[in-house]
Amino acid sequence: MERLLHYIWKYRLYDPSSLTTTDGTPLHIIDVGMHNKDAGPDFFNAKIKVRDTVWAGCVEIHDKASDWLQHGHQEDRAYDAVILHVTGRNDAEIFRTNGEAVPQLVLMVPESVRENIDWLLHQDRKAIACLAFLPEVDRALLASWMAALLEERLERKTEDIFQWLEQYNNDWNEVFYISLTRSFGFGINGDAFEWLAKSLPFQYIRKQRNSHSQVEALLFGQAGMLDAPGDCAYYRLLQREYRFFQKKYGLRPLDGSLFKNLRVRPGNFPYERLAQLAALWVRYDTLFSNLLEAGTPRALKDHFRIAPSDYWKTHYHFRYASPEKEKRIGENSLNILLINTVVPMFFAYGEQHHLPQYNERALRLLEILPPEKNNIVQTFQQAGVPVHHAGDTQALIQLKRAYCEPKKCLYCRIGYCFLKRGNDKM
Repeated sequence: MERLLHYIWKYRLYDPSSLTTTDGTPLHIIDVGMHNKDAGPDFFNAKIKVRDTVWAGCVEIHDKASDWLQHGHQEDRAYDAVILHVTGRNDAEIFRTNGEAVPQLVLMVPESVRENIDWLLHQDRKAIACLAFLPEVDRALLASWMAALLEERLERKTEDIFQWLEQYNNDWNEVFYISLTRSFGFGINGDAFEWLAKSLPFQYIRKQRNSHSQVEALLFGQAGMLDAPGDCAYYRLLQREYRFFQKKYGLRPLDGSLFKNLRVRPGNFPYERLAQLAALWVRYDTLFSNLLEAGTPRALKDHFRIAPSDYWKTHYHFRYASPEKEKRIGENSLNILLINTVVPMFFAYGEQHHLPQYNERALRLLEILPPEKNNIVQTFQQAGVPVHHAGDTQALIQLKRAYCEPKKCLYCRIGYCFLKRGNDKM
């Protein structure tokens, strides 16, 4: 209830025409103030008019008036600046430290707002509650919100990268290796691929990069994919290579069952993806540095257009053959790698080194790359949300995961529009 009162106060979702304090004194809200996210009263720099007197100061909000006493505000000088106590229930008189009474307002939740909130919050958690309302949303407001969501998503990814940098001694190549390896899991195997990268330091791969089989042995062996007996000569070679490195580096392989093959199309089998990843590290010692210098999106993609070793021309699994074909990374997969690794790495690099040109490159890339194709994007498109490029799809993914799924409708600009509407249901 208190969170709802905060929301109604902040966005003025109340009838301003007949407000009075709890003792019946006429009240006019001139300015609700600025939301305080630190310690102290909830809003500062508010301005109200009580009868004929204008007051400036702070506003505190509680579910019920007695919460002021329970929290000990009557003994805290930080709350002496409170000019109005907003509450949902008047069950106590409250005072400042000097004994002065604090004016109180019982804020009634408009019935239309209450009904709309109840409707939103009781929808299926996986559903986008206001989906049918989206065509009514002003397009300028929607565009502004999507721009903010994209920035929010990039900032979240930047925070993840900064945490990795702190963990790995500010080694950008190591962090890029972890991020790229995760992206090679392409969703369903993302976590397993990240665990693989974190269990196999990049320095070991760099030391063996002159040998294709040794890099593959490290990746496949550490992924627990070389444990079973096998008749293939190449498979047995990788087993021997990995056993040597396992002893040399003290490696503990992952459980191979972590990597999912069911309901995964052959092109996304973890075996094929690890073979492609191995080919990259054989070709490039410091791939991230090369990408920083690449001038165009095509040049960026060309760094990834590398065929795996010859064995994988005729296999997509150690136990299964395939028609002969060079299994290079496809165009759609290249786009996903740029969106999920290169863009956030560029953005984070620009942030840390105060080089805005890399932030701009990251944003331009998202404007150039085509929209992603997934269930989240498709759902919003079918509801009439315009999607033009990868920046739009990243914004919609952020909206779904950060607001729709955790039911943070009160913090969403679309949710705000929905709550302001009348009692009409969808």
